[in-house]
Amino acid sequence: MFIHLLKARSVAAQSTNQSTALATRSVFATIRHAMMILGVSAICTLGVMFVKPDIADQLIALSPFADKASIEQKAELVRLSVLVVPPVATEAAAPAATPPDTQAIRASASAKALGTQRQQQWVTEWISKRYRVAGDAANMLVSAAYLTAVENKLDPMLILAVIAIESRFNPFAESAMGAQGLMQVMSKVHKDKFEDHGGVQAALNPVANIQVGTKILKEYVKRGGSVEAGLKSYVGAAALESDSGYGAKVLAEYRKLKDVASGKKVPVGTSVAHAKRQNKNVDNEESTASSDAVEKDTIVALEEKTRKL
Repeated sequence: MFIHLLKARSVAAQSTNQSTALATRSVFATIRHAMMILGVSAICTLGVMFVKPDIADQLIALSPFADKASIEQKAELVRLSVLVVPPVATEAAAPAATPPDTQAIRASASAKALGTQRQQQWVTEWISKRYRVAGDAANMLVSAAYLTAVENKLDPMLILAVIAIESRFNPFAESAMGAQGLMQVMSKVHKDKFEDHGGVQAALNPVANIQVGTKILKEYVKRGGSVEAGLKSYVGAAALESDSGYGAKVLAEYRKLKDVASGKKVPVGTSVAHAKRQNKNVDNEESTASSDAVEKDTIVALEEKTRKL
């Protein structure tokens, strides 16, 4: 009898163990299936988020555990991942066609930019050789003149011509009257124009000097009604009968720079005959009449370009 009881208990224990094992296996199987479903769902969700970032923003915003900062960070990461991952090319997908007018505009802008870059290179090299300025420094000054010219709607060659006559591209030049820098600006007179640059101590800063000097020149040209009158005021001879040839020198240099920018070969030095005429001021009526005619044509062309700008 006792043996039968032991056998019954052993069978009951085995049955209980088997039931427990089956239950445990069932629970693990359920968990494994749930994890697989969650993994597949996560992969599908990530795929949708990559294809449609707007949905990613909505899903992130619905999370009750994410604060505003984390939402923005996660959304930005999703956007960046969409930008980094290249789209899969398919045979059915056709490249987006760019309107012909847009292509023409881009081509024209690219050609214009390339032409301007080539002009700047020619002008930079010529100025570097003519005024013995380091190549990098000349490049910086020419680039600053071009940018400032666009902002003030002036010809960059006019700005560079003024710099050439005023300081010969010496950023630290200073006259006995107190004119300073590349464009020989009277910093004490025009101190208000240096306020945006940190004060009058910026007069010897090449870029600031070009920007302020160009603004002054633009004001004088506008006030005088012509480039010639503007140059006369710029040199401080507005109330005088003559500017002592200042305007003629600037315009002569301007013509050379225009030729250089157009790709012409312009000698770096000054001819002996021209130097003698400048130094001795030879009174030759025929050459003077010819020079006046050329100067007048240059002034008219420059004024027309200034009005167009």
